[in-house]
Amino acid sequence: MKVADIRLTPVAIPDKPLLNCKGVHQPYALRTIIEMTCDDGTVGLGESYGSIKALTGLREAASSLIGLDPFHLHDLKARVLRALPNGGGINAKTAVADHKVTDVVFSAFEIPCMDIQAKTLGRPVSDLLGGAVRGRVPFSAYLFFKFAGHIGQKPDEWGEVMTPDAMVGQARRFVEQYGFQSLKLKGGVLAPDVEIETMLKLREAFPHHPLRIDPNGGWTVKTALYIAKKLDGVIEYLEDPVLGMEAMAQVAHECGIPLATNMIVLEFGQIAEAVRKDAVKIILSDHHYWGGLRASTHLAKLCAVFGLQVSMHSNSHLGITLAAMTHLAAATPNLHYACDTHYPWTNTDIIEGGLFQFEDGALAVCDKPGLGVSIDQAKLKELAALYESAGMNDRNDTLYMQQFDPAYERRVPRW
Repeated sequence: MKVADIRLTPVAIPDKPLLNCKGVHQPYALRTIIEMTCDDGTVGLGESYGSIKALTGLREAASSLIGLDPFHLHDLKARVLRALPNGGGINAKTAVADHKVTDVVFSAFEIPCMDIQAKTLGRPVSDLLGGAVRGRVPFSAYLFFKFAGHIGQKPDEWGEVMTPDAMVGQARRFVEQYGFQSLKLKGGVLAPDVEIETMLKLREAFPHHPLRIDPNGGWTVKTALYIAKKLDGVIEYLEDPVLGMEAMAQVAHECGIPLATNMIVLEFGQIAEAVRKDAVKIILSDHHYWGGLRASTHLAKLCAVFGLQVSMHSNSHLGITLAAMTHLAAATPNLHYACDTHYPWTNTDIIEGGLFQFEDGALAVCDKPGLGVSIDQAKLKELAALYESAGMNDRNDTLYMQQFDPAYERRVPRW
């Protein structure tokens, strides 16, 4: 069995004007859909970033993978490195964390290879990762402050959410519609005291739901410690309150809330420093840049060795990514926190059978061979056409925010 063809399709997903420390989401999020076909007709599916750097790296590497045995992942890595001898740089210069393009590209192609492997064996992908240790994977509601609608458009169905009370209303809708048992707020947007009030009102409204907040490094050490003191005993963990290993370590040593990260520990080589400095207690994995599914299970094992916890990071994504996340989470014994997901904000997909359906905030682990999903080609064509008409090839939350507020400047930290 050899790889005979690789088809890369960039797509645009309608997005909501969700706020973060860099600005606001543009009308579309960008993804790349991967269809890898072997000489026996077996097709493996994957999904990755749609940024121009990632897409260029995927395109440059794809032709070198023809003839690859999809079971030979070391060979896959070697071929990707040869195809991108200069590393390809980082995935997106406007992001708050640097992801190497070589890591992104390998991770992207590992998923369809493992989909093919599992289909060939007649097993779900989770079996290739050691087997599912749970039949259902819990996810967390991802709460955002947001504008009422995009520029030139009517207010969307979620409306404006710019106050603590409005955020409680958003959370109620997530819990009622999807049954989420955990709540995460994207912070670093409004003044610290407003975000403290928001978390306290969420705790009052949901006394038994674990809460967390993530400002993406949007606070100074002083602000982070002030907020941590106010939220001690309220939140289960504080995610990336500040930028940099030294600042995270300082906050960690002076507050009693566990710190989580997907910004200062992005590669295996960074784990040792984080452990030495006791900078974090929870690492948020993401198979899109940690080296794929198998590397993410290795990360979980290292976390167990060093007494760290593990959970899962999310960005705007479609169902192929959600399927991969679910298989990975199912096969990670020491994953004790609900995983992040943007999926409810997406409200569209390219998989057959319609959208994934959460029950009590969780997804059942699919026992079909492979990832357990297939592509609706008509829907893929529709979102590919949207990509062509959207006029975007990268994400820039700050630039779009300046269309709402011309005086807006990107400052991280902001508070």
